[in-house]
Parts: sequence; structure tokens; C-alpha cells
Amino acid sequence: MKKMKVWSTILAAGIALTTLVACSGGSSNSSTSSSAASSSEEKADKSQELVIYSNSVSNGRGEWLTAKAKESGFNIKMVDIPGAQLADRVVAEKNNAVADMVFGIGAVDSNKLRDQKLLVQYKPKWLDKIDKSLADKDGYYNPVIVQPLVLIGAPDVKEMPKDWTELGSKYKGQYSISGLSGGTGRAILASILVRYLDKDGELGVSDKGWEVAKDYLQNAYTLQKGESSIVKMLDKDDPIKYGMMWGSGALVGQKENNVEFKVMSPKIGVPFVTEQTMILNTSKKQALAKEFIEWFGQTDIQVEYSKKFGSIPANKDAVKELPEDTKKFVNPLKTQDIDWEVVGKHLDEWVEKAELEYVQ
Repeated sequence: MKKMKVWSTILAAGIALTTLVACSGGSSNSSTSSSAASSSEEKADKSQELVIYSNSVSNGRGEWLTAKAKESGFNIKMVDIPGAQLADRVVAEKNNAVADMVFGIGAVDSNKLRDQKLLVQYKPKWLDKIDKSLADKDGYYNPVIVQPLVLIGAPDVKEMPKDWTELGSKYKGQYSISGLSGGTGRAILASILVRYLDKDGELGVSDKGWEVAKDYLQNAYTLQKGESSIVKMLDKDDPIKYGMMWGSGALVGQKENNVEFKVMSPKIGVPFVTEQTMILNTSKKQALAKEFIEWFGQTDIQVEYSKKFGSIPANKDAVKELPEDTKKFVNPLKTQDIDWEVVGKHLDEWVEKAELEYVQ
């Protein structure tokens, strides 16, 4: 495949990420529809605190967004929850809800909430500025950010690995990965296993696939809470020279350390994930949540957010104004074609097997 420009990358990511959405439906139910209807008649009260569960608050993003929203009159409280736990947390709290909305999780976990009938249908005004395939076709969630998940290398490494599948056998003890409790680590594991799908294999994966996953996990250094793959990678005395990272994290790391990381670009591509926004139908502040989503997804805010944190906006008008370092980072990458329908069906059990049998 030819190198993809940012525009093409985002389009392909949307097609891959919404496979599960298209196949699993998203029909409305009476309670959700009536909840959305009643909320639309309410007037937003900005004096109220809007509680947002998010897995996208690290590296100062949560603090910046809270402060920026305050300038526009919002009083938001962002609660940091790992991506792998966020959807389950919302489901567990459905009878005693705390959050008003969710920001950050991708299509697979967003579908969990939609299928539990916990989301309000809402199509923001900026929806015409994004690729519709990135959003839920019935309007239960809408994205603001697209993230490539990559392996980065220290500026002085002589060679970059060619693919995640060779790390375990060729780079033992030289690479760090995120744990399987977070969305990034889970997505990368899925991007490996989907290459070895076998209807007769364990959990739909061939023996070869599980062997590759085992080598990948057991020969990695798994980052502990508070540790940074970038800090370890730049430490001359640390054997870790490669690290798993989401795109915006890598771009911020380059800027803060005044370096340029090397980036692995597998022939098969890398997984791209979306950061979605959605409103919980258990919230009594749905009108306020809608107003916040309108504000957050608008072009000016997305451009400013992108320049600050190296993110790739879903908003097409904002994409045109991406900083040069972001374009240079993203353009060589292509999107891995992932069957997200299969991922949605098996991800939890794949992770469970990996944690029980391979993670040490």
C-alpha cells in the first residue's frame, strides 16, 4: 500500500473501527429515546458540575480541558479511569450513576454502553465536519479524536523493529508495553491476534497466534503505574530502547524532550482508535452534556487541543490546520485492516487468557 496522507488515514480508520457498529446494530429503545427527547427541551445550567468519565486525561489533557472549558463557563470534573475498566464501571453504576457523560473510549467499548441501553442519541452540529463512518450510525456516540497506536524508538537506535510480531523473538527485554488493563495495551494485543484468526482455534485464534502473543507479552517490560515509556527509552543506562505509545503521547514527548523519535511502520499497518463522546441516559444534566460536546468538537477548540497535545482531530476543518510535526509523524503510517466485529466478540476473553497464562 502507498503511504497514506492524514485524510486517507482517518477515512480508513473510520471504516475499520465501525465494522462492529454496523454489524451489531444500535436500535433505539423507548426509555432512551424519551430520555433524549425530554432532555432536548431542557435548558443547560452551566452552574452545575458536569462529571465526565475519561481515559484521556493523562499528560495534562484533563487539566487543560477543565481550565479551557471553565473559560467558556463550564464546570467539568474529569474522572480518570483506565480504558479497559471504564465501560464496565459505567454499567456497574447504572442504578446509582455518578457520571453524566464519557469521553475517550473507542468503538468497541462504546458499543458495550450502547448495547446496555445506557446512551442518549445525539448528533452534534459539527457532525457534518467529520467522516460519518467514525461515529455510531444511530448517533449514540461521536468522535473528536483519532489516535494511531505505535512503537517508538529512541533517537539513537540503529534499527527499528519491523512489526509487533517480531518483538518477542528478536528484541527480548528491549521494549516496554502498556498493561492489559488499559485500552492501548488491549488494542495492540488485538491487532496481533486478528492476524491469526482460526474458527477452530482456541477463542478463534490459531496456536501460532497464541505463541506469538505469548512471546510478545513475556519478553516485554510491562510499564508499572507512574512509569513512562519515554523516560525509560531516553535513559542511556536503561536497556529499554523501544516503547508502546499512542500518537499524541509520542508527539508531546518529542516536544518536551526536544528529540525526534523513530517510529515503527509495519507493512500491515498500525491500529487507529477513536476517542468518542457520549451522553449517559442516567444523567439529569443531559442538556449540559450536549452543550459541552458542541463546544469541545468545534473546529477552533479541536485545533487548539491538537496543537497542545499532538492529537489528530476527527473534525475535517481542524485536520487542515495540523502542525507540521503531527503531519510528519502521521503521514508515513497506514491503517491496519482489523475486523472489529471479531475483536468486540472476543477481546475480553483474549485478555483474560493472556493475563492468566502469559503475563508474569
